[in-house]
Amino acid sequence: MSIIDFHTHVFPEAIAEKTITMLAEKSQSQPYGNGTFSSLLSSMQTSGVTHSVTLPVVTNPKQFDSILKYAVVCNQNPNIFAFGGIHPDDPAPEEHLLQIQQAGLYGIKLHPDYQQTFLDDPKYIRILRQCVALNLPVVIHSGVDDGFPETVHCTPERILHMLEQVYGDTTPEKPLIVLAHGGANRMYEQVLSLLCGKPVYFDISFILSYIAPDLLMQIIRKHGVENILFATDFPWSDPASDIAFVNRLPLTEAEKDCIFWKNAQTLLHLPQI
Repeated sequence: MSIIDFHTHVFPEAIAEKTITMLAEKSQSQPYGNGTFSSLLSSMQTSGVTHSVTLPVVTNPKQFDSILKYAVVCNQNPNIFAFGGIHPDDPAPEEHLLQIQQAGLYGIKLHPDYQQTFLDDPKYIRILRQCVALNLPVVIHSGVDDGFPETVHCTPERILHMLEQVYGDTTPEKPLIVLAHGGANRMYEQVLSLLCGKPVYFDISFILSYIAPDLLMQIIRKHGVENILFATDFPWSDPASDIAFVNRLPLTEAEKDCIFWKNAQTLLHLPQI
């Protein structure tokens, strides 16, 4: 059986250990890998994950070229679907998004908290409208970031405002935007009341270590199993434990297939895997 982990992070060898140590201290979290590409591949082999999506975070516009170059290298592995990244202060977002697509990457990652920009800011709207024009998937950190909880830059209310600005009165045929961490990390009453049913995917990265199974099932049933993506946030979650969690949920085997790989295959336009 294929299992696509739609949300993982890797860093170049030179900075991986320092970066993971800093983030672990800030968030009081225990990593399950050292942040290197080889650590991800090793975890996949032992956990049963067959393919992973790697997501970078651009914290400075000047990082665009180096992050793009590293993502292209990661993308050469047939079991990796690498995304690029872009900063809201990027001086040429349309040009850079096209460059990401032409490089063969599968989408982009935005992190409003790390990028210190509210999701419904015009700078993000400009980027997201161009992604829609290019049919380029977008993963967005949503809700509270446990390492930087002081200001939540991507709340359910701001997500709604973003969707209104990006799509207007139209409804996309297929969702292109992925809201990480179950729609909005640690804000699930608002997810249920405001976001379920909207034209977006939810990934379930990181949240399986603390969310009640009954609450997750409420979200899945209300939003639709066809709009849920298996994801871990590796190295911040243990993929084997997360796979076991999903397998214990009261879902049919067909529904589990949707979550584990079929929805990702649809979003990324993948051949049969």
